[in-house]
Amino acid sequence: MSFDEQIQSVMWEDLDSEDDFPAQRPLLAHYTSVGVLDAMMGNNEIWFSNPLYMNDLEELRFGMVEGANAFRNNQELRAAIHNDHAFETMMGHFNNLFEAFETKHAFDTYIMCLAKHAPENNDGLLSMWRGYGAGGSGVAIVFDTKKIAVSESSPFIIGAVKYGTREDRLNWITTKINGLAKILSEQTLNDEELFSVAYQWIERLKIFAVFTKHNGFHEEQEWRIVYMSERDRHDKLKSMLGYTITPLGAVEPKLKFQVEPLDGLFGEHLSLESIIDRIILGPTTSTALAETAVKRMLSHRGKDALTEKIVASSIPFRS
Repeated sequence: MSFDEQIQSVMWEDLDSEDDFPAQRPLLAHYTSVGVLDAMMGNNEIWFSNPLYMNDLEELRFGMVEGANAFRNNQELRAAIHNDHAFETMMGHFNNLFEAFETKHAFDTYIMCLAKHAPENNDGLLSMWRGYGAGGSGVAIVFDTKKIAVSESSPFIIGAVKYGTREDRLNWITTKINGLAKILSEQTLNDEELFSVAYQWIERLKIFAVFTKHNGFHEEQEWRIVYMSERDRHDKLKSMLGYTITPLGAVEPKLKFQVEPLDGLFGEHLSLESIIDRIILGPTTSTALAETAVKRMLSHRGKDALTEKIVASSIPFRS
């Protein structure tokens, strides 16, 4: 293998493409409020959140910060590069790349969180209703990933979240860097190769950071759709980058993704109607009256096709 192929092998060998999209095409449920459903239908858009503003305080920060510190301070990596000037050059490349991510790309990294959904399940998961579905009074919007076209140039990555303890994740970082050091100890690197090492590590670290989570969240069976602005090389979604004002008056960045065909990225038939498999009404509002009201809301929003996809959760839960 070439030098770059060796580095890529160490960085990415633990990822099994057969476990992720597009090899796997599960149903994915997004638990939210009826108000969000109404806004989604009215604006024909899905809002993605910046991970730095999400409930899990370790979102993005943990992987990036711990991974950067470990890369800078790992003694095996330091010993592997025998030339002090070469080591400082590699760290200079890494620090520049990390700063670019912090100052330019982290602000415009956006995530949509979903839970893997069993095809026969018309009730949803009680823990998800409590945590994300407005205490049971919201909805679960179930998306069919089989209806999402695959594009190599897409700025979105779809994948399952991997869970682990803090120690598990720190061990993963150390193991990766030590594997990298083993390859570098057998090389005399030029500037281009030193840059490649720094680049490969930060790219792997970004995926690790957004697709790993503390194992206390494992029951959510979370999948994510992640937008990274640096992957949007032709700025096709730049006009969709916006903001929202929270109930507390704070401003938060949002990606307001217009669900419609986009040249070169998505299938020509992309629409909310085509990718939504069903809409489950939460257990505290799953009455015939509520179902009729939601159907009327959808009809008023021009989404008559979705009125036939409404089901009501039968979980006997009252918040």
